[in-house]
Amino acid sequence: MPRRIAASRGWRRLGLAWIAGAFGALAMPPYGLLPALAVSLCIAVWLTDGAVSGRSLGRRAGPAFLIGWAWGFGFLTAGLWWLGSAFLVEADEFLWALPLGVIGLPFGVGIFYGAGFSAAAALWSEGPARIAALALGLGGAEWLRGHVLTGFPWNVLGMALGQNLWLMQAAASVGLYGLTVLAVLICAAPATLFDAGSPRHSYGPLAAAAILLVALALAGADRVGQADPAVSGVRLRLVQPNLQQDAKFRPENRDDIVDRYIELSDRPPEAGEATPTHIVWPESAFPFLIQRDPDTLAKIAAGLKPGRVLLTGAARADEPLPGERPRIYNAIMVIEPDGTITDTYDKVHLVPFGEYLPGFLDGALRAFGLRQFVAIPGGFSAGNPAAQRILTVPGLPPVVGTICYEAIFPAAIRPLGQPIDAARPPGLILNVTNDGWFGDTPGPRQHLAQARLRAVEEGLPMVRDANTGISAVIDPHGRITAQSAIDVETVLDADLPARIIGGTIYARFGDLLFAGMLVACAAAATARRKRA
Repeated sequence: MPRRIAASRGWRRLGLAWIAGAFGALAMPPYGLLPALAVSLCIAVWLTDGAVSGRSLGRRAGPAFLIGWAWGFGFLTAGLWWLGSAFLVEADEFLWALPLGVIGLPFGVGIFYGAGFSAAAALWSEGPARIAALALGLGGAEWLRGHVLTGFPWNVLGMALGQNLWLMQAAASVGLYGLTVLAVLICAAPATLFDAGSPRHSYGPLAAAAILLVALALAGADRVGQADPAVSGVRLRLVQPNLQQDAKFRPENRDDIVDRYIELSDRPPEAGEATPTHIVWPESAFPFLIQRDPDTLAKIAAGLKPGRVLLTGAARADEPLPGERPRIYNAIMVIEPDGTITDTYDKVHLVPFGEYLPGFLDGALRAFGLRQFVAIPGGFSAGNPAAQRILTVPGLPPVVGTICYEAIFPAAIRPLGQPIDAARPPGLILNVTNDGWFGDTPGPRQHLAQARLRAVEEGLPMVRDANTGISAVIDPHGRITAQSAIDVETVLDADLPARIIGGTIYARFGDLLFAGMLVACAAAATARRKRA
């Protein structure tokens, strides 16, 4: 079979690559079938064997690129099909663009995988070293996918390991992209069992991969052996209102919306449980500018029990100069018991086409009457990427704000170009989001899984409040201590886990170890080519 796969040509080769990539998506959340990625990558290795065999170095890049692009196209199409749900919320306006999201995005982002396979082909050789070349190419490709053109690190290959409690612990040292290198080394190793010309099957690479996988699991199990303590004097209440993206969520319904939030916030706790000290409301809590509505702020202050501090998602407007349109920010606000807004965080990493139209397309698209999904005139403005993300909240350790899919970006809690303030280290990551656009699909589950990995990388608890779910409290080892169901109106009461004192290796050094892993893979692949 490996020889037949390697011998495929033309459209048959691309079709096999697409199918293999699509099958590999079963390794991503919420399915977590790691063997599916092994099958997928083994087929990719054999296809690349056939593409580079007998070709000079200069003639390898094109065929390898097409294999990688087709593989990535299939992987992303099968893993991100649920994006189509967002185009159906306001189908009369956005249905025409559904193919662009479901097919066009994977088609374009597949270019990164093509580049990764091309890089691997340049170092390709017979034997196990080509697995290192593939890990180098795909590890670099995934890093580029997370950074180029605002970045889109959704369902990075490292999530194949990053959703298992024991295996994800390696992210505390090497991060998501380091997990990607490990996942490729482990899952592509079985391809070497069938190397052509070998006098007998070689089990060495497979045995090494199995040992590596077991070692990661045992080290992870040891790391999560003890429970994390709770922060004293803190009891969280996460409000999940389950407000759908329909006509009810309009400014004219502000009173009903605010009343719903207050009613949920003031529900009595379960028998024997402590009274909440801090209330969290999700992203897009209000379809109006709460900062300019003193009556609503007074209503919130009167409606919440005395002493409770509110953290909420909300749109925020700055004060424009005369003749200028105000800039609108997607923000997190800290509202104290008297109704005063004492601190804010403005979202830095906006969703292209969801919250704004990219500058080079903005004029052209608006000329046709098109807009971004969130109906803000002109779209949201991005916050300052170099500003501190830390929110000061009475009764809580320093809070790092993240909004929506900002939680899928490794190292995103750090201000651009600046280290974390050692004198005031963060004590938790707050993520408010609205996954109501995607319904009961894999999307919200994938979002939760990726946010969960940020807690492990940084050694910080994650408090995640989602409009329609899934809301959760996650300790700094990635254990979910409280979780809501999806598409239900509910409140989630939980203690706040304490951070890991001293942080993690990844929190201190970022992707430095990942870069070292790429260098090691390049050295292994290059050494084999020199001997060949």
